[in-house]
Amino acid sequence: MLGVVISTIAIVVMWLAAAVTALRAARMARTPQGAIGWVVFLLSAPVIALPAYLIFGGFRFRGYHRPRVDLLSKVEMDLITGKGPIAKTPGINPGPFEAVAGLPLCQGNRCDLLVDGKKSFQSILEEIDNASQYILVQFYIVRADGLGMRVQRHLIAAAQRGVPVWFMVDNIGSHGLPQSYLDSLEHAGVNLVDPATSRGPKHRFHINFRNHRKTVVVDGRVGFTGGLNIGDEYLGLDPEFGPWRDTHLRLRGPAVLQLQLSFAEDWQWQTDEPIWELLSWTPVSAPENQQVLIAATGPPDKMADGSMLYFSVISASSRRLWIASPYFVPDQDVVAALKHAALRGVDVRILLPELIDHYLPWLAGFSYFDDLRQAGVRFFRYQAGFMHQKVFLIDDAVAGVGTTNLDNRSFRLNFETMAVMFDPEMARQMQVVLERDFVPSQEVTTWLRDTPWHIRLFSPMARLLAPIL
Repeated sequence: MLGVVISTIAIVVMWLAAAVTALRAARMARTPQGAIGWVVFLLSAPVIALPAYLIFGGFRFRGYHRPRVDLLSKVEMDLITGKGPIAKTPGINPGPFEAVAGLPLCQGNRCDLLVDGKKSFQSILEEIDNASQYILVQFYIVRADGLGMRVQRHLIAAAQRGVPVWFMVDNIGSHGLPQSYLDSLEHAGVNLVDPATSRGPKHRFHINFRNHRKTVVVDGRVGFTGGLNIGDEYLGLDPEFGPWRDTHLRLRGPAVLQLQLSFAEDWQWQTDEPIWELLSWTPVSAPENQQVLIAATGPPDKMADGSMLYFSVISASSRRLWIASPYFVPDQDVVAALKHAALRGVDVRILLPELIDHYLPWLAGFSYFDDLRQAGVRFFRYQAGFMHQKVFLIDDAVAGVGTTNLDNRSFRLNFETMAVMFDPEMARQMQVVLERDFVPSQEVTTWLRDTPWHIRLFSPMARLLAPIL
């Protein structure tokens, strides 16, 4: 009898907890679909749903916006926007992009596309060796392998010659990084984020709200961002993936200070240590005078700015829209925008990898293809290794390079960075790069009903997890 009473009490407590959690989920969910999904899941299967919510939905942000507000109040805006009138790119309104970034388009920049890992890290390490004032380093994944140890040696050498170094990794993305790697950096005088006391996810069960940014800034005069992390696979040395296709970007000019601003607010949010006054905020304009905007998006955004960025990209296109991303699990707004662009006659192409690194996003992608292809969107699978770049091209006018994938995780759950270049020359260079990538790619022409049974059966099921993929 006692056992029955205890079981009954446990069931009642569980249902009450599920009901309270469902109310919280309905109030805090980022989309109506997410709210409905969590409420139904929690009330129908509380035994499974309660621990799942603790993993996928039980984390809140506090105080993140304050660092940017504080920084912008102390940094003169013209120092990170350049000087003089902005030349409008024909047919492309920068307003939506500026609203997403919370920063204006800036001129006086030079942009260099860095194709693949060898060229990118050669440039990064050269700039680290030439640093005289400070170095800012932020990566989602850092491994203690060949490339990781090379980067460590260069950072230690910089610190030992008296250059301040700030080094920040994502706790989850770099969960396999041994403590000895960080200890060696700290012993050399490198400033580190302490995972034990910093804000943000602490263990692998906190899968949301990861910092997916890849940023290097040297002396406030040169900056890097793009798809590459620090690991041998990004040099194409992993036999499972083979050649690794990625794109990084080197920046000079005021846009570097916008990139630096993102790093400074991330550092302050994680550590409560403001470093803005230790950095240089004097822009050095480049004669190329290219116009750039750094859009740093993340979970605290009130308008789901990652999604809004891609919505702006798609809406701005009139003739051509080419996007490369390793994953394709977009929200419904982006799906509708892609279909509308194709129906307007825009040449819409989505380049995806053939190889699989994360199975569920790869599987979910199949459930989108039929609907979008019927509207005229074309999908291509890259065959010459693993493709990891996150880039876009709008007409002959705007190109983008950064860390944002074409999926809900990048749109709403991760901290991301995209450099948006309003420059015909960079658009031309991006066109050349993507045209070369389309050559070893195969267009998707198979309908879902004709795919192997496991894809046909499980792809729609995987799509149900789209809000967290």
